[in-house]
Amino acid sequence: MLDDGELNRWFRHAVLPHEPLLMRFIRRSWPHAADVVDIRQDVYERILTAAQNGFPAQPRAYLLTTARNLLINRARRAKIVSFDLISDLENAEWEDLVAEPYRRLDAREDLRRVQEGLDRLPAKCREVVRLRKLEGLSTRDAADRLRISHHTVERQLTLGMRALSDFMLGGEGRITRGAAVRRKVREPRS
Repeated sequence: MLDDGELNRWFRHAVLPHEPLLMRFIRRSWPHAADVVDIRQDVYERILTAAQNGFPAQPRAYLLTTARNLLINRARRAKIVSFDLISDLENAEWEDLVAEPYRRLDAREDLRRVQEGLDRLPAKCREVVRLRKLEGLSTRDAADRLRISHHTVERQLTLGMRALSDFMLGGEGRITRGAAVRRKVREPRS
């Protein structure tokens, strides 16, 4: 069994930072706003009692699972049982909340990869993609800003987005000009 000081330190550092998430989860899942603070305290009590025998490996997931189970038990014990409430709690999106940091990490990785793909584009092409896709300028406004024709903006955007898509899908992200861009050389007539 752990001493109170160690348990309190763990609780402050591993559990309390997730209180806003816990409160959102309870408010979204429980129909009676007046019970939210009491439910939070009951969740904390259960977590502290369980942690006396050892800290959970994933405190955030354990916190949300504990809250979900407590809400299901409360709904089942209510005098008038709402089957919809129990069904909603059992199917609650708590798994999505647990996975949120991983999604954020994936998004950061995707953003880093997009930036790397943009950096590989030629300067004019990169600027066209930036103006059209990131700043949201129209073709005409981008053309005016860069002092090029709107046809050039459209072509550079097409080439840049193809290269960027290729890079995001694991390719080299090089600009490849299709057969429509290549000029056919006519053989002299005899």
